Amino acid sequence: MLRVPPYRVESYLSAGSFIRSLEMELVLQPIIEDPGKAGHTKSASSTRWALASLSLSMLMPSLGTSIANIALPTLAQAFDASFQQVQWIVLAYLLAITTLIVSVGKLGDIFGRRRLLLIGISLFTLASLFCGVAPTLWLLLAARGLQGLGAAMMMALTVAMVGETVPKERTGSAMGLLGTMSAIGTTLGPSLGGIVIASFGWETIFLINVPLGIANFLLAARFLPRDRLDRKASEGRLDTIGTLLLSLTLAAYALAMTLGHGSFGALNIGLLLAAAFGIVLFAVTETKVEAPLFRLSMFRDASLSAGLAMSTLVSTVIMATLVVGPFYLSRSLGFDAAHVGAIMSSGPLVSALTGVPAGRIADRFGAQRVTMTGLVGMIAGLFLIVMLQGRFGTAGYIGPLVVVTANYALFQASNNTTIMKDIKAEQRGVISGMLSLSRNLGLITGTAVMGAIFTLGSGTSDIITARPEAIATGMQITFAVGALLIVATLAIAIAGMARSRRDALAQEVS
Repeated sequence: MLRVPPYRVESYLSAGSFIRSLEMELVLQPIIEDPGKAGHTKSASSTRWALASLSLSMLMPSLGTSIANIALPTLAQAFDASFQQVQWIVLAYLLAITTLIVSVGKLGDIFGRRRLLLIGISLFTLASLFCGVAPTLWLLLAARGLQGLGAAMMMALTVAMVGETVPKERTGSAMGLLGTMSAIGTTLGPSLGGIVIASFGWETIFLINVPLGIANFLLAARFLPRDRLDRKASEGRLDTIGTLLLSLTLAAYALAMTLGHGSFGALNIGLLLAAAFGIVLFAVTETKVEAPLFRLSMFRDASLSAGLAMSTLVSTVIMATLVVGPFYLSRSLGFDAAHVGAIMSSGPLVSALTGVPAGRIADRFGAQRVTMTGLVGMIAGLFLIVMLQGRFGTAGYIGPLVVVTANYALFQASNNTTIMKDIKAEQRGVISGMLSLSRNLGLITGTAVMGAIFTLGSGTSDIITARPEAIATGMQITFAVGALLIVATLAIAIAGMARSRRDALAQEVS
């Protein structure tokens, strides 16, 4: 099996070159045109600052993931710990997000999304401070878990707040902006982390979030629209049993996919079985409680079910570029670490630059149509990677990678828009949490599954010593499988669109 530390692959995403500062005036202006159409009473300036706060709320959690990866060797030395121990600095953060993101979304629907987002920003900022001053590894792990809880609140509620901040017809543009900020955080983290560690020490990678968090809190408190709680949602109660079952189930699945350093043994199988049993028990419980975490009947909505499934599948495939790419570039093409980082940064950089245009395209041409266009473009890019292996050198890899990531940005902005655009106000938090969860589960699954396919395709259990030809073959097989998975995703998109049209026609007839 491929021995790739979970999520450590993001440490290969050295930015290579700096990202030009976003011209917020130019980026946000098209998103807030004619706010009166949606009944918004805030001025364009207030809406612009509210979007700036939401952008920071998306940037900070993604930066918190990617910036920590590059510090693991330094942290292992600082705390005199093994890699397996310091790896939990990443896992504690990601597990907290994965297991709690749906629950905090539901809490936002009940108690107020703005209120809970402010709590999330505060918690993330304080936890970042605690991380930076932690005297022991175990206290650092505890602080990272709290930071992950704050990140879960920010990720779930930021997307949910879009519907209360911008006009409905500009949802795609706002979603594209948030996708851009997430990509910037992923791209910037390793390079920024390397600089601040070398200059000021490892503590700075956490403390850098403190001024960002303070600025974000002030913006959110001043400019985000106040909560207008739906009576049905606000009178609801948190499903404690369902929340606990779902959290334990997601934790079991995440650990099954990440423990073992790439090998899949009895512990992983046991955890998977526990996750399977947990999801069945959760489904049964949700049919019996008075106020469930979410009603299973909502999955009868074709757009929602298809959108969540597609988000998971596409994220699984995207993880292949992070898992397989570094090995192919270093072992098969012979690049050193610096060049690998520069080449790998091209993908997230393209996502960052194309996120906002992708959202505008979704607004103009229709989200479902653009979703399918993005999937077709990803299929083409993945097959190009397979066919151009060994040809045109670096350009034969970077060119198709740009095609894949640009169309991924197109897919993500349009799919998020399809899911969130017509969601009832009282469901925005929980649905937003489920959307973020689907992406996280895809990334977790992709780490294990695409890594296993790469290992099998290479015909060896030791990738580090494998011949360049074997690495190249494994890469081709992995991306070919990825392309087929996107073909399946496209089929889901087509079926979901057809079902939505049938449901619309049936409603018109009735």
